Amino acid sequence: MAHESGALDATIAAAAGDDPALMGELRNAFLESAARQLDLLRRSRCDGNWNVAALRLKGLAASFHAEELLLAAENALASAPGEPAAIREIERVLARFSGRPQA
Repeated sequence: MAHESGALDATIAAAAGDDPALMGELRNAFLESAARQLDLLRRSRCDGNWNVAALRLKGLAASFHAEELLLAAENALASAPGEPAAIREIERVLARFSGRPQA
């Protein structure tokens, strides 16, 4: 979804100004942090770990104005730990943000 990536890009550009290297670093930091939380979600086997990872992902999404990721994180919070549909939704959103082809 180009709009979602556009909102993320606009937020990063506002923080980085005219520094393309900083823009790249911020985008990579966002994607790496989101990937870490997704990995924690995949490995969560209890409500506590699942909720902590989903809340961190939600906070990250909110701080970067990534609405689609925020909604996916909220969906994960409402789901049972390990819910495959919630994990796949987050994977799809992150794939779009990173420019990877979707399955």
